[in-house]
Amino acid sequence: MCERLEKLCYINLLQFTFLTHDWQKVDSVRSITKFQSFLNTATVSQQIHNDQQWMIEACQLAKYAAQQDEIPIGALLVTAQGERLAAGWNQSIQTHDPTAHAEIVALRAAATAVKNYRLPNTTLYVTLEPCVMCAGAIIHARIQRVVFGAYDAKMGAAGSRFDVLRDTRHNHQVECIGGILQEECGDILRQFFRAKRFK
Repeated sequence: MCERLEKLCYINLLQFTFLTHDWQKVDSVRSITKFQSFLNTATVSQQIHNDQQWMIEACQLAKYAAQQDEIPIGALLVTAQGERLAAGWNQSIQTHDPTAHAEIVALRAAATAVKNYRLPNTTLYVTLEPCVMCAGAIIHARIQRVVFGAYDAKMGAAGSRFDVLRDTRHNHQVECIGGILQEECGDILRQFFRAKRFK
């Protein structure tokens, strides 16, 4: 697991470098040894651990969505101090609302709680890479980080299909980390759709 996360962090840093054309940063990370040394710092190790723990909770929300016969995606919004601000899961079918994705539900709940549509210095954890619609809402809310589990090759807007969240043409860019508990998050979706096919 640790080795996989190290590779994941390295790939994400290289993706960021390529997208922002920060070639000086490329030179600085060409030394794998230095980068691995960076990964071994207590701060990074703790952040990876925190991301995994929050993603486990997001997975529980996704499973709850599946029980409601909704596409199983869960999301959590967490403050910089490590406090859960809001949670959400897909509710489009039950609410007859095409915008009621897990991310949007969580953002709405958080904005209502703090009485502000801006939610800076927060991290959004979601079990599937956000779509374009959710990415737009994330940018408007000024979310600092998005951490997601499974990649979405067809609709993903955090680097897979589109890269809306890190597009430098926007007045706000979001730090994106993907692949946290990727297999677990993907399995929830696969099991849901497999059960649908055999009904």
